[in-house]
Amino acid sequence: MTVPTESRVREDELIVGAGLLAGGANVIMQLARPGVGYGVVESEVDTGNIIKHPIKRTRTTLTYLAVASMGTDEERALFRRATNRSHARVRSTESSPVSYNAFDKNLQLWVAACLYRGVEDVYTMLVGGLTDAEIDELYQRSATLGTTLQVTDDMWPADRAEFERYWNDALEQVHVDDTVREYLHQIAVLGFMPRYVSAPLGGFNKFLTTGFLPQRFRDEMRLPWTGRDQRRFDRLMRAMGAVIRRLPPVLRKFPFNYYLWDVRRRIKAGSPLV
Repeated sequence: MTVPTESRVREDELIVGAGLLAGGANVIMQLARPGVGYGVVESEVDTGNIIKHPIKRTRTTLTYLAVASMGTDEERALFRRATNRSHARVRSTESSPVSYNAFDKNLQLWVAACLYRGVEDVYTMLVGGLTDAEIDELYQRSATLGTTLQVTDDMWPADRAEFERYWNDALEQVHVDDTVREYLHQIAVLGFMPRYVSAPLGGFNKFLTTGFLPQRFRDEMRLPWTGRDQRRFDRLMRAMGAVIRRLPPVLRKFPFNYYLWDVRRRIKAGSPLV
């Protein structure tokens, strides 16, 4: 693939910090696949539960995204080993309503696909005006969102057209039941945060989360969305994008640049990465 000379998609700018606003929507998309949803809801790894440990879970997720997108091959390998130790305990039991295993490459591919879809949406909305060649570049570089774990290079769809075919087929396996929906609703309304945070901001976060979700996922979550809502959301994204595009790179990439620095500090000190 030929990379455009004037490409705005740089290896160290794949993540826009404001993309955190779409984080709740992306979690919903990932967990809408029953094997992923129940793997999280039933997991015995409490430190990975955002409801019980919101700060640690958020730190681990953001560090993973930073390492996968902006880290070196060696850093990705170290983070993979650390993550594998936690994932080894995430397996379904005889009482689980669906079968799952955190090492399932197909489930990891789905998670990576959701992450890429979120990266593309946020980049398009907030950075704006990418050419097809630039989106192709963004897509190819996003493969590390999966290959940093067990997804192999040959599993990542070869191009965006193949990705769309994979995505549309994978949507047939999306289903959110009452158990997973209740868990995800708490994420949408910031129910895992202290009351002084969730009370004033929960409604706004639910609006943003619903806005970033494709309609299929809104339907599964039973989240209403009107034309008026969409117009409000579009105006907000345009306003935010105008501000973000004027920020210096160090601020535009925050907090991902901080978490990349932090994981490098922990690697050097021999501290746990996850």
